[in-house]
Amino acid sequence: MSDIFREIDEELRRENFAKLWARYGKYVVALAILVVLATAGFSEWRHYRERQRAAEGARYVAALDLAREGRDKDAADAFSLIARQSGAGYPVLARLEEAALKARAGDVGAAIALYDGLAADGSVDAVYRDMATLLAAQYELKSGDPKAIIAKLAPLTAASNPWHPSALELTALAQLKSGDKAAARLTLQHVADDLLAPQSLRARASEMLTALAE
Repeated sequence: MSDIFREIDEELRRENFAKLWARYGKYVVALAILVVLATAGFSEWRHYRERQRAAEGARYVAALDLAREGRDKDAADAFSLIARQSGAGYPVLARLEEAALKARAGDVGAAIALYDGLAADGSVDAVYRDMATLLAAQYELKSGDPKAIIAKLAPLTAASNPWHPSALELTALAQLKSGDKAAARLTLQHVADDLLAPQSLRARASEMLTALAE
């Protein structure tokens, strides 16, 4: 009797499976095909990105070669194109290089504008935005408003900011330009006393403090 009931049970299961497959089999097949296509698509996309990164790296190196050859305008144009079209970090580096070339060519206003644009770009890592702010302030020192420069650098002078020793040094220079020697001496003293600041910055701050004391 138990064999009969087992056979009946198996038959019912087969019938149920047949009914389920008749109703949902096409969806199972479609899902399987979709999984295969998705896997193949992801693999192809990954290879595409690898090829794209290699091509972008080659373009960046080619632009650097133009700069080394002294072809500043061609190099700046190449970096500008990379900044607009590339990915994987190259746009940020290209924008910094383009700005540096503009400054080297004497177009300081364009360089400052590029640095300010990078500093204001929320999609860029904060370290690079702050670096751009420092570089812009450095070029603005020659003819810019010292008070505006001090205000621009203020967020970077916090001890938690990795650029704060350099930001303090530039702030001191702006304070000197504005005629506030007392504030400049105080700012330079902070740099000279900062054991975490680069030795070159501390030494330069100490030299400037000595000169101001004479």
